[in-house]
Amino acid sequence: MRFTHKGRCIAVYNLSGEFYATSGICTHEHAFMSEGYIDGETVECPLHQGLFNIRTGAALSPPVTKNLKTFKTKIENGQVYVLVD
Repeated sequence: MRFTHKGRCIAVYNLSGEFYATSGICTHEHAFMSEGYIDGETVECPLHQGLFNIRTGAALSPPVTKNLKTFKTKIENGQVYVLVD
C-alpha cells in the first residue's frame, strides 16, 4: 500500500506478516513502488523493472542504482505504524 505523510510518499509491504516501509517512489524515475511486482523480498519498479530489496531498500539491478530509503515499522494493537523521521 502507499500513503503520503507531510509530502513524503511511503510504501508499506507485508512479507509473511512482517511489515516493512520504503520510499514510495522509485529512485530511478517517478513510479510508485506500491504498484510494483513483489517476489519474495524484492519489489520490481513498475516503470523500468529495476529491483529493490524490500527489507534493506538496496538497489539490486539496473536501471536502478540508488537505494530506497527505509523506515522502521511497529505493530501496536493490530495497527501498523511507520516511524518517519
